[in-house]
Parts: sequence; structure tokens; C-alpha cells
Amino acid sequence: MQQLNLPPIQLKTKPVGSKFQVFDEVRKKYVALTPEEWVRQHFVHYLVKQLNYSPGLIAVEMPVKVNGLSQRADIVLYNKKGQAVIIVECKAPEVPVTKQVFNQAARYNTRLNVDYLIVTNGMQHYCARLLNEEGHYELLKSIPEATEVYK
Repeated sequence: MQQLNLPPIQLKTKPVGSKFQVFDEVRKKYVALTPEEWVRQHFVHYLVKQLNYSPGLIAVEMPVKVNGLSQRADIVLYNKKGQAVIIVECKAPEVPVTKQVFNQAARYNTRLNVDYLIVTNGMQHYCARLLNEEGHYELLKSIPEATEVYK
């Protein structure tokens, strides 16, 4: 798999037929190792190891119903009160991070009402803080650490 713009990590993988699976520490199971999953696993480790988010407050592939359609948010971070605070949308490294990707995360937010949206393809990472319910936001220079979000 491709080197990402994230700290390197050791992942547990196993071959299944001609493909590989990776152990997801959050879901506690092996899942197909796709390019998007490669990014998701690296980003979860980055959130936990570098930014000090609690793995117990992270959901991966969180079901979200938007306009009657069942979808899944890649990563949702919660505070200690059980309220969603961050949505992370992950794409494969070859998928450009565009406004449409950001809009996808914003659609999930119509249900989850978080304060922060993050989009990443493993190479580029963007974080926005929502300013009001009308959807205005500001792009941040960096992804906030857990202590900043949980204050």
C-alpha cells in the first residue's frame, strides 16, 4: 500500500485468498484492506496516538440515515457525554479531496450535529470548525487535539 502523509504504523494483516484483511482495533475485527481502509486505519491511529483521542470514543463506519438513505460515516468521534463531536470522511489516496467530499461529510452532519468536519485521502487533510447552523465554517490550520475538542 501507498506511503501516506501520516505517521507510519504497524497494522495486523492476514491474507484471505488473493487479498488481505486488516485488524481494526476499534471494531475489533478483520476487514478488507482497501485503499480507503488503509487511510482510515492510519487516520484512527493518528487521532489516538498523536492527538490523544480515546479509542473508546471512536466509531468506525457509523450508520447514518440521510434523506431516508442508510449511509456510513467513516469515523465519528464522541465526547464523554456520548455526543458526536467530529466526523471524518476518508478517501483512497488517489481520490482528490474536493468540495464534494467535504459536502459528503456535511450531509452526515445534518443528523449528527458535530462541531468539526475532517476530510482526508491520507495525503491531504482538511479540518473545518462549524460556526453556525446555517453551515458556515472556518478551515483550521491543523486538526485539534482531544483536549481542545473536549473542553
